[in-house]
Amino acid sequence: MSGYLNLVLHAHLPFVRHPEFEDFLEEDWFYEACLETYMPLLSMFERLHNDNIPFKLTMSITPTLASMMKDSYLMGKLERRMYKLRELIGKEKKRKINTPFYETVLMYERWIKRNLDVLEKYDFDLTKGFKRFYENGNLELITCNATHGFLPFMQALPKLVEAQVKVGVESFKQTFGFKPSGIWLAECGYYRGVEEILQKNDIEYFFGETHSIMYADEMPKYGVYAPMYTPSLVACFARDPESSKQVWSAKEGYPGDFDYREFYRDIGYDEDYDYIKPYLHLDGQRRFVGLKYYRITSSFSDLGSKEPYNPFWAQNKVKIHAANFLFNRQKQFEYLNSMMDRKPIVNAMFDCELFGHWWWEGINFLEEIFRQAHSVKEFGVGFTNVKDYLQEFPTNQMSNLCESSWGYKGYGDVWCEGSNEWIYRPLYEAGIKMVEKATLYKNTQDKKIKRLLNQMARELLLAQSSDWAFIMKTGTMVDYAIKRTKLHLKRFDTLLEFLEKKAVDKTFLETVEFRDKVFPKISYKVYAL
Repeated sequence: MSGYLNLVLHAHLPFVRHPEFEDFLEEDWFYEACLETYMPLLSMFERLHNDNIPFKLTMSITPTLASMMKDSYLMGKLERRMYKLRELIGKEKKRKINTPFYETVLMYERWIKRNLDVLEKYDFDLTKGFKRFYENGNLELITCNATHGFLPFMQALPKLVEAQVKVGVESFKQTFGFKPSGIWLAECGYYRGVEEILQKNDIEYFFGETHSIMYADEMPKYGVYAPMYTPSLVACFARDPESSKQVWSAKEGYPGDFDYREFYRDIGYDEDYDYIKPYLHLDGQRRFVGLKYYRITSSFSDLGSKEPYNPFWAQNKVKIHAANFLFNRQKQFEYLNSMMDRKPIVNAMFDCELFGHWWWEGINFLEEIFRQAHSVKEFGVGFTNVKDYLQEFPTNQMSNLCESSWGYKGYGDVWCEGSNEWIYRPLYEAGIKMVEKATLYKNTQDKKIKRLLNQMARELLLAQSSDWAFIMKTGTMVDYAIKRTKLHLKRFDTLLEFLEKKAVDKTFLETVEFRDKVFPKISYKVYAL
């Protein structure tokens, strides 16, 4: 083999849990991701394992997502949704016989059955499935900072960064039973000095955007095709732009192929209202239900002129694109080997939900990469993870890295501009109060005070999620993002008032503990000086 491919999937969703409502639109983010990405990934791992196909990749599973994957309330609602969807697929199977859509219905029938099998196999806790393949040596699992907060914007008050990292590490350990050696910094947001905090939490490596290494103080000898150590001896592995863009770009990459499934046309909008109504939310508003029968068709056709999806055509394209991807890595390795004295590592980094959710065929694409790399040795592509690469090549260049993110323009523009800049003053002020009170009460034995402070810590962390600023910037679900930011800050202020007045509204406290049921073993002392 002439080089290593490190596939890195960043699995993240903000914590969305609303037990006060029977249906809640934003909870659909979690159900769709489980149905279309996380459970199909586990099914893919099962197939490869059963067929003795070697595979290796890295996944960062954020603490908020892991918490939802283990939550009995959310997983119970997911199960009910799956049975409703199976019922709908059964109806569609009868209605679509002798039509161009019948094979697609059969595809969905197989898909929902596999997902139900996964749900039952892992006892309604998907983290057990990912842990299993970690223990098999196929999957390197790493953590993320607690609620995906954008760390460069917290550096003025280092305790905020320390809390995000420490809670992320501890939550991961509680979920998976071991301490992570690596971390995905939210949005790949790096600033100089954060590696010192990572090192204190026994983090050995993190993933960065391309220019974190390319614009380092010292010119990188191997570009992004080998890691670079920071002065704290924490290694940075940077994203390879060539392999990544080939996959994620809807215009230039594989997902935009005309034979692939069209994401935006769904029977929730196409079918007769009375027929589809039982599968909508209680408010009766049309929405995606997950069954889509059309292919992309062309780059200029509107939704009404899309042509029927053909699963066989799509699968054929998957094989072609997987072969093309591996061929390109082969040529990339040939070029890199002419200049390097070690095997290059290509870090192909993606949001996990690209595969299956946004790009329906993406899971099959990943599977086909592993199958073809195993059967066609001429590709010379081996798979690795960071831990194994550092064991093979422990000596690496050291330098101060460049502040960076993988957002638009490469720094912090996405998370601080006209639509969302207002959030940072109240977040910072809440952070100051949190540090102040945690320090004041760090030796208290009063259980009520500890409970208040622990919930204040949860509310602050949830308010810091980078997702809210991102949503405000992109203009989708803006009202919800604003509401969530203000809601957590308001709850924080209310709890702070209880603390200062030493008078607790027990009903309020119990309610927010139930609704924001995350980080059950958190200690507010992570904020104490």
